[in-house]
Amino acid sequence: MMMQGRPGQQRRGPMGGGPMHGPMMAGAKAQDFMGTMKKLVAYLGKYRTAIIIVFVFAIASTAANIAGPKILGEATTKLFEGVIAQLNGSGEIDFTTIGRIVLTVLGLYGISALFAYVQGWIMADVSTNIAYRFRRDISEKMNRMPLKYFDGTTHGEVLSRITNDVDTVNQTLSQSLTQIITSLVTVVGVLIMMLSISWLMTLVALIIIPLSMGTVMLIVRQSQKYFKQQQDYLGHVNGHVEEMYGGHIVMKAFNGEEESIKKFDESNNVLHDVAWKSQFLSGMMMPIMLFIGNLGYVAVAILGGYLAARQTITVGDIQAFIQYVRSFTQPISSLANISNVLQQTAAAAERVFEFLEEDEEVLETESPIKLETVEGHVEFQNVHFGYNPEKPIINDFSAEAEPGHKIAIVGPTGAGKTTMVKLLMRFYDVDSGKILVDGHDIRDYTRHDLRKMFGMVLQDTWLYNGSILENIRYGRPSATDEEVIAAAQMAHVDHFVHTLPDGYHMVLNEETSNISQGQMQLLTIARAFLADPKILILDEATSSVDTRTEILIQQAMDKLMKNRTSFVIAHRLSTIRNADLILVMNHGDIVEQGTHEDLLARGGFYHNLYMSQFSKQEELVAVA
Repeated sequence: MMMQGRPGQQRRGPMGGGPMHGPMMAGAKAQDFMGTMKKLVAYLGKYRTAIIIVFVFAIASTAANIAGPKILGEATTKLFEGVIAQLNGSGEIDFTTIGRIVLTVLGLYGISALFAYVQGWIMADVSTNIAYRFRRDISEKMNRMPLKYFDGTTHGEVLSRITNDVDTVNQTLSQSLTQIITSLVTVVGVLIMMLSISWLMTLVALIIIPLSMGTVMLIVRQSQKYFKQQQDYLGHVNGHVEEMYGGHIVMKAFNGEEESIKKFDESNNVLHDVAWKSQFLSGMMMPIMLFIGNLGYVAVAILGGYLAARQTITVGDIQAFIQYVRSFTQPISSLANISNVLQQTAAAAERVFEFLEEDEEVLETESPIKLETVEGHVEFQNVHFGYNPEKPIINDFSAEAEPGHKIAIVGPTGAGKTTMVKLLMRFYDVDSGKILVDGHDIRDYTRHDLRKMFGMVLQDTWLYNGSILENIRYGRPSATDEEVIAAAQMAHVDHFVHTLPDGYHMVLNEETSNISQGQMQLLTIARAFLADPKILILDEATSSVDTRTEILIQQAMDKLMKNRTSFVIAHRLSTIRNADLILVMNHGDIVEQGTHEDLLARGGFYHNLYMSQFSKQEELVAVA
């Protein structure tokens, strides 16, 4: 099946039509923080063993760090006692014991660093695998979603989920998850060590916790909504840039720079404001927590000095306790900062899960029809359809295409011509009625088998960043080079390809600006030749070529359409005079049908439509 339409060129999908819906409402908070985090935890279930190992190593690393100050305090006490003994002349400093204690502390810190490295390495592997799975699942989901979703959602919104939102989750898992573990273990472990030194000093140090938690909750409540808005408007900005870059030629041709910049500035200004607020609130967290921590540090220092003066605590214990106070406030500050990260992660993960939980296409039939040979008999029976059920576009459409016949669909813009093709390809399902292919409802085929029967060439070309050979081979990936070249010759591509650098191996750039629009159209037609389908759909396939090339293509198309059922959506009625049947559509209904001569003889809608084009052509010739 041939799909045409340049990515990023429009928001209405590859064939136009369909209603547009606005992006997600900005300013909405994460609707279900706990629910989203539960889904994320469930998504991590596959890596349960690895995460448990990370937890164990993180706990071991943190425990070794926590034990260090207590043991080092013993060295300080030994040194202090030795100095006092020297001053009193009653002893010497025990450097052997002090050295052994220092070596023990260094060993603990070395083990802590090794465990931290191992758990960081494992978590980096887990986080990148999660990001890989998210992107893979999003990619697979995109292929299962109905076309109406993409008709109503900008490309940037979808891209934002697979890039920005997944990256946010990835960074949180790789960096913040282990930090949460170590911070929690540190708080508990340090609290135990502080209690073992002095319950009174610990009580003073704990006074800072309610003040810290209150500050955290206040800031988180304010920052949460801004992180959600930041993710939303990042998608809006990306979508606008992607659209403008994809269609920059048209934008410049219509002097749309000012309007484009204005629209970008509107979204970018909002993004700047919400990003500034979210980062400002996040940035406030650390200095506020540091200030609160210093208050506790001052109180502990005063009380420790008082207890040391009364000889109820050793100097080494005071040193260790002061270290523990610092170690106690730091993880609380980290947890406060991580809470902001988790809010942003929840917002990003929620958007990813929202996408993954979107309604998919109607399930395939459990017992699909498998045709050994396709005849190409197509019939529309009383078809009704509307993108919005309350506003039908197709009203009681009935028509029949015999195998091998050329069926032209004509009518004014908005008559429903392209919509009929969408229904035939089952990009949308009919609201009522049936579409039959070889006597079977198209819903009785799998979508893959149905679309394999068709070859499609659209007005909007689609080529990708690859060689000309690869782009033509897209129609049938298993084709040999000889078959590709044969198809190119039938589409009159071979001649101009030999004039290009590297010929068939010339690589098209991402914008396909290194070949002309007409050459692009010829390549997509060659792709259809290579696919060799039984049913063809041509949507004004020669609209982008000059008159001489159009005649050559028309001859090749006539040869291609021989013994194949062909649906030709025509805007220039002069190109479909030899059609076996012309369906004249207006406002979703077939108002006339017959051959070109019959319809002209009736003097009806088709006659008026044809003569209006003919008279315009005469006027142009006269002016020229």
